Amino acid sequence: MFDFTSRYFPIETAQYQRQDGRLITYVRRRFLPPSDRLPILANTTVTEGVRLDQIAGQAYGASEQFWQIGDASDMMNPFEHMAEIGKPLRIPLPQPATATVPLAPFPTPNLPGQ
Repeated sequence: MFDFTSRYFPIETAQYQRQDGRLITYVRRRFLPPSDRLPILANTTVTEGVRLDQIAGQAYGASEQFWQIGDASDMMNPFEHMAEIGKPLRIPLPQPATATVPLAPFPTPNLPGQ
């Protein structure tokens, strides 16, 4: 259902049967991992005009991996978090959704706010 790079890839699906008999398939709830257990690649702060996907693009070469920064920074609402200039951002080592051990580190990127 989801690509292996998606945060939803390892989450199982479930089905709900409506009264009319129709089955609705959905993805179960995803819980944030404990941010203090994620190995950190870099720390930065929110700067004016910079979006989370841009930071992910610089850090990982893949802007769609913004969710990893959100997880490491305990973001429940990225729009609120990114609206506060100077708010800290933790950039974790990239982890595939199915990783059980941290990947090897790679060079620290040059990120805005550092």
